Amino acid sequence: MKKNAIYFLIGILFLSLSSFVFHKFYMGIFQVNYVAEKKMVQITSRIFVDDLNNGIEKKYHKKTFIGTEKETQADLDLLKRYLSENFSIKINGQPKTIVFLSKELEADDVLVCYSKITGVEKLKTLEITNTILTDWNAEQQNITHISAFGTKRSVLFTESSRKEVLKY
Repeated sequence: MKKNAIYFLIGILFLSLSSFVFHKFYMGIFQVNYVAEKKMVQITSRIFVDDLNNGIEKKYHKKTFIGTEKETQADLDLLKRYLSENFSIKINGQPKTIVFLSKELEADDVLVCYSKITGVEKLKTLEITNTILTDWNAEQQNITHISAFGTKRSVLFTESSRKEVLKY
């Protein structure tokens, strides 16, 4: 009986200590703004740079150094390719070309990318597909905030929820 009580207490101690184990958070944050007066959609992406390098390496089988001093033009080209293959927008049912503008490193671990879609005369429906890093990590979540016509909406994209259509 005493032996069982000791095993029980050791088990409780193990479970209580294991609950404090650090668990990494896999989140990307995207902002999509429709600017009617400029006939433009502006897109800002915030992604953890280490996860992005890992995801690109897994998909293209090439090590990248995005956001570091070792970054090359080939790394930047793979980044643009990855973003275009994993984040897309249809406006009024028509696929649109997203133009990558620039990027910057924020707080040493978050890559901020700026992109745009021009020539958007009217916006009735906005279909967003976001699979950024969900192919690399099933725990990845991408929250996307959409602003248009004075309203703000948020959509959560995951491995099982990759596409959303918003009507205006």
